[in-house]
Formats: sequence, structure tokens, C-alpha cells
Amino acid sequence: MTAKYLHLRYLLTLTLLFSLLFAVLAIHPHDRSDWALENLLVLAFAVALGLSYRAFPLSRLSYTLIFLFLCLHEVGAHYTYSKVPYDAWMTSAFGVSLNELLGWQRNNFDRVVHFLFGALLVYPIRELYCRVANARGFWGYFFPLELAMAASMLYELFEWAAASLFGGDLGVAYLGTQGDIWDAHKDMALASLGALITLLLVLLTNLWLNPNFGQEWRDSLRVKRHRPMGEDELEHLLQDTDQVTDKSSQK
Repeated sequence: MTAKYLHLRYLLTLTLLFSLLFAVLAIHPHDRSDWALENLLVLAFAVALGLSYRAFPLSRLSYTLIFLFLCLHEVGAHYTYSKVPYDAWMTSAFGVSLNELLGWQRNNFDRVVHFLFGALLVYPIRELYCRVANARGFWGYFFPLELAMAASMLYELFEWAAASLFGGDLGVAYLGTQGDIWDAHKDMALASLGALITLLLVLLTNLWLNPNFGQEWRDSLRVKRHRPMGEDELEHLLQDTDQVTDKSSQK
């Protein structure tokens, strides 16, 4: 079997497993309207991954991390994030309340998933930057962190817009703030922390295994273009345009 075939088979296996989980959790969700709203972005994301496979297949590691996050999201969508009975599961299985053990006063399943949003998805984001934008050294860590933070912020804006549009019980269920006025800020902070931890692990791994790590880091911070941009670049572009115009008129 070729590596390409094995890669495709692995992706199809993950797709099948996720489809089965999706189908099971689509049966009698706690709130059908909230479940549908929660899965709008999942549908768009899945379509984007499918359409991009031929031109830009991700690594098996990236697909696995995406798969794990989407599975957790489907659990939250089925129960409604603020009502996922993880504490009851923990108490039933081990006789210990996780909330009491950690001193939590609310259902924190959504907070955990926001943390894992950053921790699990920042690696595929880094792969995108390294393979498409050719990010190296410092920028191969900084830009993925920035995009993960921006994605978390955009999701909070999407939540706000959807809640404002639909309002009522659906808006409250979708936001899932549980009375915390700083809920969105804490969600973004946890996503950022998760992404930072993953990137630090990737950095330490590369520092250990890549003999050119130091040189790549220094090269990434070296100034590549000493001429200022801004108005200087605009003046240069206008001069080039005038020269092209003069040559065309002479012909």
C-alpha cells in the first residue's frame, strides 16, 4: 500500500467514526434548536476540510486532533454545553464529584472544550502556516498562536450575533454563560492558554530534535528588507507606474 492510500484510509476511518458519533448524538438532543445552531460551523468546517483534501491534505496528526475536538463538541451540542452531566458520570464511575474535587461552582464542560479548542487545533493551524505561508522560526509559533486567539474571538462574536438574532431560550442556551458576565473573556483566555501550551510542547520537541532550530529562529528574526515601506514604497510604485506609462506612450 502506498503512503497516500494509507493516509486517505486513515482519514476515511476518522470520518466514519465521527459520522457514527454524530448520528448517535443527533438522536433526541436536549435542545434540537441549539443542537442545529451548534452544528452550523461544524458543517461548514467539514465541507472545507473535504474540499481542500486534494490540494492540501493535512497530516494524520492534525486530522486526529481535529477529530478529537469535533467529538467533544458533539457531546456538548447533544446535551447543551451548560448541561453536560460530566459530574454525574464522574460520581457514578468513581464515587467522586469532579466539581467538588476541583472547587468548581458551575458546569465547566464548555470551559474545558474552549481550552481544548486552542490546545488541539493550534497544531493544524501551525501546519497551515508552515506549509502555505512558509512560516519559520519564531513566526512558526507566534502566528499560529495569534490565529488560534483570533478564531476564539470570532467564535465569541458568532455566539453573540446568533444569540442576539434568535434571542429567548435558544439565545441563552447557545451562549451558555451561566450568569458569568466575563464568560466570553474567560473562554478566549482558556483557548489562548491551550494553544500556548501546545506550541510550547512543539517548540521543545523541535529544540530537541532539530539541529537547525537555533539558526532558523535567528534567520526568522533577521531583517530581510532594509528599505522602509509605507510612503516610500508608494512613491517607488508610482515611479514604476510612470516609467511603464512613458514607455507605452513612446511605442
